[in-house]
Amino acid sequence: MNDDDTRNDGLPGRIALLIAHCAGMVDLVALPVWIGTLITRYGFDPQHAGALVTLFLLGAVCSSLYWAPRFHRVATARVATWGFGVAAAAFGVLSYVSDFHQMAALHVVAGAATGAALSVTHGTIGRSSRPHRLFALAGLALAVFGIEFLGLTPGLVAAIGGPALFKVFTAVMIAAALTCACAFPQQADNPASGHGPGPRLSAAVWFVALGVSCMGLVQAMMFSFVERIGADRGFTAAAITGVLVTLGFVNLVPAPLAGWLERLLPARQVVLLGPVVQAAVVLTICYSSGFAPYAAATAVLPAVMIFFHTFAFGLLAQLDPAGRALSATPAMLMAGAAIGPILGGTLVQYSGYASLGSAAALIAIVGVFCFAQANRVSAPALS
Repeated sequence: MNDDDTRNDGLPGRIALLIAHCAGMVDLVALPVWIGTLITRYGFDPQHAGALVTLFLLGAVCSSLYWAPRFHRVATARVATWGFGVAAAAFGVLSYVSDFHQMAALHVVAGAATGAALSVTHGTIGRSSRPHRLFALAGLALAVFGIEFLGLTPGLVAAIGGPALFKVFTAVMIAAALTCACAFPQQADNPASGHGPGPRLSAAVWFVALGVSCMGLVQAMMFSFVERIGADRGFTAAAITGVLVTLGFVNLVPAPLAGWLERLLPARQVVLLGPVVQAAVVLTICYSSGFAPYAAATAVLPAVMIFFHTFAFGLLAQLDPAGRALSATPAMLMAGAAIGPILGGTLVQYSGYASLGSAAALIAIVGVFCFAQANRVSAPALS
């Protein structure tokens, strides 16, 4: 890929992309605190708490589906800045309301705005000279952000109350909006270069997208309830918070590791293992009664998603160098993730936590099938 395709190889542009990735992917680190706060501080049952987060993610999915085909025709810096700005406003209002219907509408607005910003962020990363490496750096930045978020936010919620969570979200989105306004890299051919939309996306791209969605579904379904599982098994709040902080430090490993292994392992083979490893971790959380296996499995759950998604991102960059598929990454991740909280909440409410493990195993089978089909149709082009 030509470095002239995008001006994001400079330090300011990279920093803007990393911060935008962290803000746009806040759900990946915030889900247990988010769901836990809605249940314990706002009094919602698991199903309604899951529904609110699902509405945020559905808003992000629909927004990403709208912006991804238009990636080459919009001013990406402007979309990112306004997206995070609107999300900040929605989260700010959320900190002052407690009615379910009002919160539902604001979650949709926040999700749609975040999805727009994240869509152009991932598309811009995909147009860089080394998309796999840059996305790995973004994963590392998200891990550092996760340590700070999970280390500070539960304490703030405990001390101040539920609105503290949404005030933290507001601050994160304001920081991202300001950074994007100052340094977000503008594509060389956006918005008026006359470049067409390019050829249709291949079947392999769609299969990889479905595989990523399956992993996103399992991640969101399980991660939403790890805090509740620990609490309901009698583990102390301090112990659970310690696990979440440890999780943040563990998340420092997978992205750099995936970046280092970029040219040593074939991405189309690595992604096949993702759903299997993820299901094994989920089953451990669901069926173990002791603290040690619960803590170990919970600590590595997001790391599995970060590691294998980095390879899937690199694979998509090979399959679609124009960046359109990667600008739809929020839709891929969040289409599955949007179903996760409400599906998980419904399963927990009616069948208990063990049902999450059974569902994860079934979804993993579908995910492996999708990645295998992508390999079958893309192998000649990538060999």
